[in-house]
Amino acid sequence: MSNLADAQVLPAQHLQPQTATASRAHLWRRVGLAVAFLVVLAFAISFIAPLYWMIATSLKTSAEVFTMPPVWWPPQPRWSNYPEALNYFPFVMYATNTLRIAVPVAIGTTLSSAVVAYGFSRLRWPGRDVVFYLVLATLMIPTWVTLVPLYILFNDIGWVNTYRPLVVPSWFGDAFSIFLLRQFFLRQPQDLVDAARVDGASHLRIFAQIILPLSRPALAVVALFAFINAWTDFFNPLVYLSNPDKYTLQLGLFNFFSQHFVNWPGFMAASFVVLLPIAILFFFTQKSFIEGITFTGLRG
Repeated sequence: MSNLADAQVLPAQHLQPQTATASRAHLWRRVGLAVAFLVVLAFAISFIAPLYWMIATSLKTSAEVFTMPPVWWPPQPRWSNYPEALNYFPFVMYATNTLRIAVPVAIGTTLSSAVVAYGFSRLRWPGRDVVFYLVLATLMIPTWVTLVPLYILFNDIGWVNTYRPLVVPSWFGDAFSIFLLRQFFLRQPQDLVDAARVDGASHLRIFAQIILPLSRPALAVVALFAFINAWTDFFNPLVYLSNPDKYTLQLGLFNFFSQHFVNWPGFMAASFVVLLPIAILFFFTQKSFIEGITFTGLRG
């Protein structure tokens, strides 16, 4: 009987240390989640704070902008700052000019990079990897190195003060987009390509009917990156455009700032109006954007 009693007590004695270990592990897991949440919250606040300050400043008076201690939110928001700013800032004209650049750039970058990425991922040819590494190496070339030669070239062919220097280069591929799409194409099943080749499909048909439909998330990411870069580009339009009627939104903001530099509420109101379309675009496309980033191998 004593042996039976000892056999019944032993499992209970072993259970207590295991329960304590599980409790400590659960506690440390909760502490880790809490720390991670606080870190993410701190980063979120650091990113949101400038946007909040811009919106708050756009609703202040000029006197409230420089008040000490700072006015975190105006007691009487001046919504009239927005129509007043847009009277000096022709948003529609600048937005139309920017779209004339951003839309072709997004389309050209996506199509040309997809074709090149397919060649690097599915076609076997001598020196393929070497050429791919050379393409990636172009990412390390500073913009200032090619600025003067490109300007001389575009000036000689009469493209300066037109949108062509800002649009045409995007139709010859982008190194980062090529890398991103190549990584995604390599994740596609090779069996689908082999089966299509056995059925007599050409590479162009495989690319158009198999690879592209399966790569919509990655294509969406490339298009979004290209569109946002063109929308927010300031330097290239500054170099190649001299006619104020052809100015983009970023040049228009700079022009507004230089003419009305004391009108900080109006400048912040115009800046928020320029930012709003990109924020709305990202809000409606964030699912495709995150999915494309996840499946292209850019995650940690």
